[in-house]
Amino acid sequence: MGKETGFLELDRQDRTYGDAKERLKNYNEFVVPLAPQALKDQASRCMNCGVPHCHTGCPVNNIIPDWNHLVYEDDFKNALEVLHSTNNFPEFTGRICPAPCEAACTLNIVDQPVTIKSIECAIVDKGWQEGWITPKPAAKKTGKSVAVVGSGPAGMACAQQLARAGHSVTVFEKNDRVGGLLRYGIPDFKMEKHLINRRLVQMMAEGVEFKTSTEVGVSVSVASLKENFDTVVFAGGAEDPRPLNIPGFELPGVRFAMEFLTQQNKRNAGDDELRAAPRGTLSATGKHVIVIGGGDTGSDCVGTSNRQGAASVTQLEIMPKPPLHENKAMSWPNWPLKLRTSSSHEEGVERDWAVLTKRVIGDNDVRALECVRVEWKDGKMQEVAGSEFTLQADLILLAMGFVGPRKAGMLDQSGVDLDARGNVKATMVDYRTSDPAIYSCGDMRRGQSLVVWAIREGRQCARAVDEALMGVSELPR
Repeated sequence: MGKETGFLELDRQDRTYGDAKERLKNYNEFVVPLAPQALKDQASRCMNCGVPHCHTGCPVNNIIPDWNHLVYEDDFKNALEVLHSTNNFPEFTGRICPAPCEAACTLNIVDQPVTIKSIECAIVDKGWQEGWITPKPAAKKTGKSVAVVGSGPAGMACAQQLARAGHSVTVFEKNDRVGGLLRYGIPDFKMEKHLINRRLVQMMAEGVEFKTSTEVGVSVSVASLKENFDTVVFAGGAEDPRPLNIPGFELPGVRFAMEFLTQQNKRNAGDDELRAAPRGTLSATGKHVIVIGGGDTGSDCVGTSNRQGAASVTQLEIMPKPPLHENKAMSWPNWPLKLRTSSSHEEGVERDWAVLTKRVIGDNDVRALECVRVEWKDGKMQEVAGSEFTLQADLILLAMGFVGPRKAGMLDQSGVDLDARGNVKATMVDYRTSDPAIYSCGDMRRGQSLVVWAIREGRQCARAVDEALMGVSELPR
């Protein structure tokens, strides 16, 4: 461990945010990193527990105590090597992962977990600054070829691992740029897209080929992939949004969150309005915006709406308001249910819980949203009599999650089996679908989840594919 008494002498100190009024003027990242000495102090707080629950709290099983110790010793280069041994893209997770590792930290029992996420981000950012992160092409080629469908975190991680094992890897992406929802679902103010671009350059130098604006199941058939590649990996994500089946849902002012977020990201990338908005320009400027859904995507809609200059922003959640603090005896080291307030919430929003939407009011467009309060008893929802109310609305954004991968096109064409939830059926042992030539990983297999889970599944799927192709694999799981 870094310092035996570090956790006793030092309190938790995390990164801070830039001024809210200033950050609302642009779409740039605004997190202020820890100073070098503060970072070293925070790393010294790690206790190197006999049972490091942070390992299992982290889906990629980051070796957290080891790189905390190395940061304390000011050995960032070796810390980066340890970090990369389990995580291909720590600059992504260091920005947008909710940090279940910190929830599992032993010091979280007293609400003082190690600032694991901030330290992780600092390690990889220094690695890029110092030029330590370079391509790692395979020493020799295997003669085997793999098609990876989808360039989100699962597809990218899978492709990079397979290329480093010596296989010829081609990634097919239906959008015009690589990154999946990292590119078009995560706002730039949470993760700027040059972070994806530099990994793209690294992967291309390692031999990965990217084919953008190419939708498998539409412009390229699944059969042609099976014919031209030894193995195919489906890593297309879970992009089928959950609809709001109430009267007025069809009005133009009711839109899915991903339409809204994607348009703004495309504008930030320099795309013109028509290219960014095939269904017409979508903007919150001067409008009363209601976001339905209390998760991260809803929070992203709040932050983007405020940057666009919304007249007001309201976020609704059908579940009851969570407690301010979790019951540690009941939850630790698992991810707890508690109230979470994001940086976007702090920038301005009216939040409301236990609200059921009943009807969208409007003629040619949205004017208001009719709601009713609900209560939950024995896991069942009941409307509260006489609690009906109406909210003014010009734009309603649906951020209620996803029901699984899109079925039309690739999945229908492939004929692979789906599980009871509508995801591609494959186990976490071999990631192989009902078609022996096709594997699947990430949200397409497990359903809507975290970027860190996508990276883990991409890595594990790569190991399974490599082992099937070569009989043995040296890739880590």
